[in-house]
Amino acid sequence: MAKWNSTKYPGVRYREHKTRKHGIRPDQYYAIRYQKDGRRKEEGVGWASEGWTPSKVALKLAELKAAATTGEGESRLSDARARVEAERQAEHARREQENRDNVLLTTYFDEIYYPAILQEKKPKTAETEGQLYRVWLQPTMGNKPLKDITVADLEQLKKTMSAAGRAPRTIEYVLTTLGQIFRHAERLGYYKGDIPTTKVKRPKYDNRRVRFLSHDEAHDLLEILQAKSQQMYEMALLSLHCGLRAGEVFSLTWKDVDTEHGLITLLDTKSGKTRTVAMTAGVLAVLTAKDRGGKGDPVFPSRDGEKIPKVSKTFSRAVEKAGFNDGIDDRRQRVTFHTLRHTFASWLVMNGISLYDVKELLGHATLTMTERYAHLAPDRNKKAAEAMEKAFK
Repeated sequence: MAKWNSTKYPGVRYREHKTRKHGIRPDQYYAIRYQKDGRRKEEGVGWASEGWTPSKVALKLAELKAAATTGEGESRLSDARARVEAERQAEHARREQENRDNVLLTTYFDEIYYPAILQEKKPKTAETEGQLYRVWLQPTMGNKPLKDITVADLEQLKKTMSAAGRAPRTIEYVLTTLGQIFRHAERLGYYKGDIPTTKVKRPKYDNRRVRFLSHDEAHDLLEILQAKSQQMYEMALLSLHCGLRAGEVFSLTWKDVDTEHGLITLLDTKSGKTRTVAMTAGVLAVLTAKDRGGKGDPVFPSRDGEKIPKVSKTFSRAVEKAGFNDGIDDRRQRVTFHTLRHTFASWLVMNGISLYDVKELLGHATLTMTERYAHLAPDRNKKAAEAMEKAFK
């Protein structure tokens, strides 16, 4: 253990570093000794290489003794150091919060929000939000701090997008994306106050697809698909006969298919609920005829045996050949793979199946989503009037 040496200043002593030099002499570490509350205390002060000298240390000791006598200021070096550290941390926190309060939209999106949603959301959703941000939000308000973005900025954004011919649904999606950015920033402490997107009037629109196929159209489409691709035909048949979404068809594995009882179990659906649907005779025949893979293997694999990522262009080519979208510009009236699911629901309602039952078969989270098919119910208004007449009688 290093030897302590006295100085000419009472209460001040030092020890020398074994190897480190300060100038031509060994570096010296100074300490002070004093009485406090009837007990002897000792505290290290610092190295000569840090600027300490015996006289400076003695002066610091005198200051501490004076503070102990008057009760003003710190009477121990550890107290002074704790105060300095607390002040340093407070200043660091103040600067951190200042940086948070003034973070630019583009900085927050690029460095915090987008990396987060790449992990939390589906790749396609994250990609869409990124595209909308780059095209509309970054150019108009990307260089503004989050706290300085106002309702007026958003109203101007709406005008800009409308003037560019963007659909109300696209405007709604951009505003929704911005709102999600603000709420994310609020949770992480980068934003305080009212979120401006909550005060902006959203454009009114009805973006729901209303097109469904007639029986003849469905027959023609399936015939064209079967000639082009047996697997595409089978997937379309499954959607048409059982109301499955494209993603549900792609995610279907053999463990979900019970051909003995004619049932299909759908896990992790869009609504977050598991549902079971019954096969029609046509679907049962198709699935029974297929070579079953392992329980975890997809029923409809891609060419490399993995899960199919999206609807093949074979389907759009078949629709094009059938001429269903010729001259149709309104996306709600255009035939897509999702039209098969709409057709399933529409045919059920037209054949007297209740909206509640259709809701369960489709896996809708609420009945409101199913009410788009209400107008297809046969003699709906007439039956309601007859029921009221009976009630009054």
